[in-house]
Amino acid sequence: MLNFLIQEGVDPALQDLEPETTEKTLSIMELLMNGGLGGQIIIGVLFVLLFVAVYIYFERLFAIKAASKMDRNFMNQIRDNVASGNIQAARVLCAQQNSPVSRLTEKGISRIGSPLEDINTAIENAGRLEVYKLEKNVSILATIAGAAPMIGFLGTVIGMVLAFHQLATSSGQAEMGSLAEGIYTAMTTTVAGLIVGIIAYMGYNHLVVRTDKVVHQMEATAVDFLDLLNEPA
Repeated sequence: MLNFLIQEGVDPALQDLEPETTEKTLSIMELLMNGGLGGQIIIGVLFVLLFVAVYIYFERLFAIKAASKMDRNFMNQIRDNVASGNIQAARVLCAQQNSPVSRLTEKGISRIGSPLEDINTAIENAGRLEVYKLEKNVSILATIAGAAPMIGFLGTVIGMVLAFHQLATSSGQAEMGSLAEGIYTAMTTTVAGLIVGIIAYMGYNHLVVRTDKVVHQMEATAVDFLDLLNEPA
C-alpha cells in the first residue's frame, strides 16, 4: 500500500491532513452596529418603541388587574342596605371598594328616587368614563404593533438601496463579501421590527381581553342594580 502511494506521487503524511475551515461568527451587537448610520437610527427607534410597548403593557396590566378585584358579597351587601333604606351605608361601601364596579353602583345609588331611565343613563355615562380609563394608552400598543414592522422594513429598504448603490458605483466589481454583509445587516432591521411588532400585538390583544372581562363585570353589576330597583317593595 505504501509503494502504491509513492508510485502515485502522494506523500503518505499528507493523507491524514484535512483542509482547515474557519467559521465566521458575528454577535448580535456587531450585527446591529455594522448596519451604518441609517440602520443604527432605525434600530434605536425600534428599541425606544419596544421600551414604550413593554412599559404600557405592564402599567395597564396592573391597573386592569386592580380594577377587576371585587368582593363577591358586594352586591349582596348593597342589596341589603338599599332594601333596608340605608342609602348612606351603601355609598360608604362603594367608596371603600374603589373599583369601576363600585363607582358605577355608587352613581346609581346617588340617583335613587329619579326615574329608572335617568338612573340607567347616569350609569351608562359613568361606564363610558370607566372604560376610557381602562383603555388609556392601550391604542398606542396597537400603533406600535403596526408601525414597528414597517419601520424595520424601511431600514431594510434603505440598506438595500445603499448596497446596490455600492454595486453601481463600483461598475459591478464590488466584492460579494462586503455586498452580502451589507444586505444581511440591512435585513436585521426587519427582524427587529417584526420582534417589536409581535410583542406589541400580543400585549395589545391580552389587554383587550382583560379589559373586556372588566367591562362585562360592570355590565352585569349594572343590570343587577337596576333589577334591584325594579323589585317590588
